[in-house]
Amino acid sequence: MTRAALGIAILALATGAIAGCGKRSKMIQNKGSDTMINLAQALAEEYEKVQPGVPIAVSGGGSGVGIASMQNGTVDIANASREMKQREKDSTRKRTGKEAIEHVVGYDALAIYVHENNPLTSIKRSQLACIYGKAGACTRWSDLGVEVPGCSGQEIVRVSRQNNSGTYAYFREWTLEKGQEFKLGSRDLSGSKDVVDLVAHTPCAIGYSGMGYKTDDVKWLCLSKKDDEPCTEPSLAATLDGSYKLSRPLYMITRGDPSPDVVAYLEWVRSDAGQVIVERTGYAPLPPDQRSK
Repeated sequence: MTRAALGIAILALATGAIAGCGKRSKMIQNKGSDTMINLAQALAEEYEKVQPGVPIAVSGGGSGVGIASMQNGTVDIANASREMKQREKDSTRKRTGKEAIEHVVGYDALAIYVHENNPLTSIKRSQLACIYGKAGACTRWSDLGVEVPGCSGQEIVRVSRQNNSGTYAYFREWTLEKGQEFKLGSRDLSGSKDVVDLVAHTPCAIGYSGMGYKTDDVKWLCLSKKDDEPCTEPSLAATLDGSYKLSRPLYMITRGDPSPDVVAYLEWVRSDAGQVIVERTGYAPLPPDQRSK
């Protein structure tokens, strides 16, 4: 070997050794539910303090987008604020040869938000169906027995989510009878925070969004599922004990057997340390008997 060739070989070995010393794990790609994006970002940031060699990239787009990305292999974990549909599970198996695995990481309560000056304090599911449902006749606040200050004409402004959202699908299924659809003409937004912001700046508005997105500029309504039952306000305790009916599990979904880095991350999310972050961001944590040890 010539002196020049020997020098190149030594340089290559040295470069490889340096690269090996600083090698980082492959980035975990985490995408999906806009309801969960604040939670997912908070979890990722805290985990990178615990495991600095395992970077996590978080993005939104909706539950459906996250599930589709998980199916085509562009992300490791899909965030979803709803259970997967059977056709999505079948499609995952057909396209990847692997089963989709749904990991419950916490619980969310959907709150019904109105402007802070709205005198309404409670609402029934039948009234929500009257407001949002295609067959519903409630178009003005007077139909619910109130007059809203600053709402010209008293016409109800319906704020909703886009139809690729797990929140949209869950709220529609909970509110309406099977086979019914929402009215056209609602203001359909892409993010949970956007819903609350619009309601805060629109006295005529009503909207639904995650409990963790509440601000001082809006208020949420006490909710009853049946007309003859007392209403319940959203809270962590009411979500966990089942008394607040408009609540649901939150999922992180993987396909087949995920990588060791993904397994370790999901175990941490479901551990006491991860569930502290879930509660801190306004969601209901897993009960102790459902957590990773």
